[in-house]
Amino acid sequence: MARYTGPSYRKSRRYGFSTLETGKELTKKPYAPGLHGNKRGKKLSNYGAQLQEKQKVKFMYGLTEKQFHKTFVEAGKLRGVHGEDFLKLLESRLDNLVYRIGFATTRQGARQLVNHGHITVNGKKVDIPSYRCVPGDVIAIKEQSKEHPAVKASLEATTKRVEFVTFDESKLAGTYVRYPNRDELNIDINESFIVEFYNR
Repeated sequence: MARYTGPSYRKSRRYGFSTLETGKELTKKPYAPGLHGNKRGKKLSNYGAQLQEKQKVKFMYGLTEKQFHKTFVEAGKLRGVHGEDFLKLLESRLDNLVYRIGFATTRQGARQLVNHGHITVNGKKVDIPSYRCVPGDVIAIKEQSKEHPAVKASLEATTKRVEFVTFDESKLAGTYVRYPNRDELNIDINESFIVEFYNR
């Protein structure tokens, strides 16, 4: 299945979950889209709840089903808690870290910056959004792209960053300091449902 490229607000309302992690999508209309979206729906089955959890996290990080499942399998080979390791691998994607640092206001925008060759990792251009970063990697805007209007606008709008990345404003570079702790990630994600979905 291809990656979803439609309105993010619609998906957020569909799942009752802020995929942009700002909460803005649910401020005016905190109910599902459509004619009957504001009416109480049926209670989800266990399978339905697991599927919805998988779908909302997959959409949040902007992955295809194949990419999402591949990352899940890789996380299972690590020694920690499967669900938490899975989220750590998702957070270690280059497009996600470009978003976390503040070079883009959305993960979709961050993916576009990477695809178009505006990002370097440790001084080398990387144009693969799924590139897996490790702690210590320095993610920066390419020299020729430092005046990119979208980047400048996003940095001006960024007021807070997660603690597992740092930012050097003079160099327009961020460092992936360490893997995130679970309590630093979205508390509205129930990763155990995703583990149960794939292990059923």
